[in-house]
Amino acid sequence: MRRNTLTAVAVVASAVVVAGWLLQEGVGRTDNAYLRVRVLQEVIDRVESSFVEEVEYDRLHESAIDGLFRDLGDPHSSLIPASSYENLRIRTEGEYGGIGLEVADRNGWVTVVSPIPNTPGARAGIRSGDQFFEIEGVPADTMVTDQAVEMLRGRPGTEVSVRMIRPGVDEPIPFTIERAEIQLRAVPFGVMLEHGIGYVPLQTFQAGSEREITTVLDSLREAEGARSLILDLRGNPGGLLDAGIAVSDLFLDVDLSIVETRGRASGQNETYSAKKPDTYPNLPIVVLVDRGSASASEIVAGALQDHDRAVIVGQRTFGKGSVQTLYRLTGGDVLRLTTARWYTPVGRSIHRDSQRGVETDGQSFGISGELVTPGDVSEHPEFSSMGGRILYGGGGITPDLFVVSETLSAEETEAVGRVFRQASAFNIALFNYAVSYI
Repeated sequence: MRRNTLTAVAVVASAVVVAGWLLQEGVGRTDNAYLRVRVLQEVIDRVESSFVEEVEYDRLHESAIDGLFRDLGDPHSSLIPASSYENLRIRTEGEYGGIGLEVADRNGWVTVVSPIPNTPGARAGIRSGDQFFEIEGVPADTMVTDQAVEMLRGRPGTEVSVRMIRPGVDEPIPFTIERAEIQLRAVPFGVMLEHGIGYVPLQTFQAGSEREITTVLDSLREAEGARSLILDLRGNPGGLLDAGIAVSDLFLDVDLSIVETRGRASGQNETYSAKKPDTYPNLPIVVLVDRGSASASEIVAGALQDHDRAVIVGQRTFGKGSVQTLYRLTGGDVLRLTTARWYTPVGRSIHRDSQRGVETDGQSFGISGELVTPGDVSEHPEFSSMGGRILYGGGGITPDLFVVSETLSAEETEAVGRVFRQASAFNIALFNYAVSYI
């Protein structure tokens, strides 16, 4: 429609105006800054009243704000409508109807960081790295993450249709997925492997995650004699900063640093340290990570690696190392603004530029599950662990040992998924077998 076309033109124009005027030299509380805001408002008013065809006044304001965020170049900063604010509380309280995907912006596309295990999205076959092409017939290339999340959620039992872009597949893949009540458990189970190794997968970081780990791990040690631990953070998209700190605190001695936040404002600069002695001081630990390990997962892996408390095995992690602060605005909307970045105890930045995407780590490839060398890391800055080991920065957490990623075909993945859905006992047995060889 002509009206929609002209609205889009006005959107672009207003975005350019706000990006140029409000961000060119920084917005301070000066007369000049207020003058620019007044001019912007006058432009919007004049366009709304005098443009050759009717345009949407509210949309002009929204697009001006969107243009500001685009100029920042930060996919994690956005304006959250009051009606959508509750989405931010899902991980810490309550349950919701959805398909169980953790998503983030990558290169302008809403991208799946990780499907939450045993949810409709995971069972349907959606994978880490898939990008949304359409949601309910609406093109997703112009959506911000919160808009996509809002469309994916709904009443349990209803369906949502999506089309996904997948690397190596020519056409978008259609999925029709029935929403279900998503109940988030941090630790779904714990099992004993051979040679006294306890295996504990951690799916998310929420209030009480450290208590769930303690309960499962104590049971494995006392009832089954676990003498070492594999903590699996693969596909764990993160969650609460406090939960990441609490989990790290389980395995570090009192006063050892866990993570540092650094921002432009002095109030954003803080170092978080362990508050109690190591709960398991003589327990050897291996932490499994992959490209779906993000945020609080990277805090834990980075802290344990920097203090030589654990060996990190897998792939370079996602690189979501920024801190967002929420500001309530007039009318109930919420400004989510990146105000700081996370750094590991030895000073490595966890943050990876979103324009770089998820790298292949330059690693050589072999049989799935085979240990490989990390390849060329010459462009990554070197750091030393507390014990003198060489560690690499450059965004995300670089593992001590790299492992080849999964290489199953779509048909093989579906066959495995069918078995997992139909036989929970075989699910656990097959999972244990996989863990033993990756």
